[in-house]
Amino acid sequence: MVEGLVERLRSIVGAGGTANGGPKQLDKWRRQLTECAEARGGEVSARTRAAALALTYLELDDAGRHAFLRLISLEFGPQPEWVATAHAAYQGAVGTERQWDAEAELRAALRSARIRILTQFNAIPQGVKFLVDLRADLLRYLDDDAELGPLDRELESRLAAWFDVGFLELQRITWNSPAVLLEKLIEYEAVHEIRSWTDLKNRLDSDRRLYAFFHPRMPMEPLIFVEVALTDHLASSVQALLDEHAPVFDAYRADTAIFYSISNTQAGLRGVSFGNFLLKRVIDDLQRDFPKLRHFATLSPLPAFASWAKKNPQELAAAGLQLDPVLLAAGEWAQDAAAARKINEALTQLAARYLTLAKSSRGDGRQPLDPVTRFHAGNGARLERINALGDASPKGFKQSFGVMVNYLYDTGDLENNVENFAREGTIATSAAVRRLARQK
Repeated sequence: MVEGLVERLRSIVGAGGTANGGPKQLDKWRRQLTECAEARGGEVSARTRAAALALTYLELDDAGRHAFLRLISLEFGPQPEWVATAHAAYQGAVGTERQWDAEAELRAALRSARIRILTQFNAIPQGVKFLVDLRADLLRYLDDDAELGPLDRELESRLAAWFDVGFLELQRITWNSPAVLLEKLIEYEAVHEIRSWTDLKNRLDSDRRLYAFFHPRMPMEPLIFVEVALTDHLASSVQALLDEHAPVFDAYRADTAIFYSISNTQAGLRGVSFGNFLLKRVIDDLQRDFPKLRHFATLSPLPAFASWAKKNPQELAAAGLQLDPVLLAAGEWAQDAAAARKINEALTQLAARYLTLAKSSRGDGRQPLDPVTRFHAGNGARLERINALGDASPKGFKQSFGVMVNYLYDTGDLENNVENFAREGTIATSAAVRRLARQK
C-alpha cells in the first residue's frame, strides 16, 4: 500500500505484529477505534494510537480490510440520540440569544467519530497517502456494499478539503528529475503506455513538457500529470507524437501546444477534481515560456466509443458501416487502404454523432456520455476535429476503432463555453464536426 510504511509504523508502535484480520478481531478493532476517536492523552499518545490502527489495517488481508471499514462505517457515525437532543434544543433556541450556541452544539453532535478517527492519521508518517490508498480499497468494496457509503462520503469530503487546489504545487518534470519520480510516471501513465525508458526520454525532450500537481504531504506522488507536445500544427496522430525517431522540433518556433495525455494517478481521489486547474496553470506556464504559442488543444481518446457502438447497431448501419464491431475493434481492416478510406469516413460520422448526441443516463440527461467530452466541455474547450486512425495501437482500436479527437482551448471563448455547458449542456462544436453529425 505504502512502501516501507509498515516498518515505520512498527517502530512507532513498538510491536512485532498485529491482528490477522479474522472475525474474532472485531472487539480489538472496536477498542482501538474507540480510543482513537476519543483522542485521550497528548500528541505522542495520539500518534502511537493512529500508528497502531494503521498497522492493524495494513497487515489485514482483503476480507479483513473490508470488515474493518464496515466497522468504522456502521458503528462510528453520529449518535442519533445526541443529534435529536441537540436538534430539539436548537429549534427551541431559534430567535433567542442561545441560537448560535445551540447551532454550534447541533453541528458538534452531527460530527461523527469517523471524522475524528480519519483526522488522527495525519499524525503518522505518510498519513495522507495512507488515507488516499485506504479510500481506493473502500471504493472497490463500495460497488457491492452500499453500507460503506457513509464512510466514503465523509472520507471524500475530508480529502477534498485536504487536496484543495490552493494547497497543490505545479511542477515540471524533466529527464533530470529523481529516478523514483520517473518510475512513477511509467507506472501511472493511463492513456498511452510508456513502453521503455527511451520512450519516456522522448516524452521529456526539448519539444515536450510534462507537468504534474503534487501535495506537500505526498512530495514524490504525482496526483495528476499532463504530457504536452510543442508543434506548429493541430496534431492528428498520437503515433507521430510518440515516434522516438522523429526529429526534435524547435520549441521556440512552436505556435501550438498539444495536450496528448492526462493521467489521474490516485484511485482514492476519485471525485476530487483538479484536472481543470491543472490545464489552466499549464497554459499560463507555457505562455510565459513560449510567447509565440497561440493554440492550445488536446489529442484525446474516446474510451467508451466502441462500447457505445456495440450497444447501438442501428447507428453503425445508419453510418454505412458493414463490419461487425468486433472486426472493427480488431483493426485488420486498416491494412487495406481502399477499405480503410471508406470505413474511416463512416467512423468519423459515427464518432461525431456519438460525441454530440449520446447522453449519459445519470443526472438530468444533458451530460455527454463520453467522459473525456464531459471533462473538456466542462472546462470550456471546443470539440474541434475528429481524427480517423489517430491511435492505431491495439488499445486504440479496441476502445475507439482508432478514432481520436481534438478539443481546442480558445482562451477568448472558455468562459462562455463553460457557462453554456453548465446551464444547458451545450457542447461547443466546430462547424466541421456539426456537419459530420448531421450526415446520415
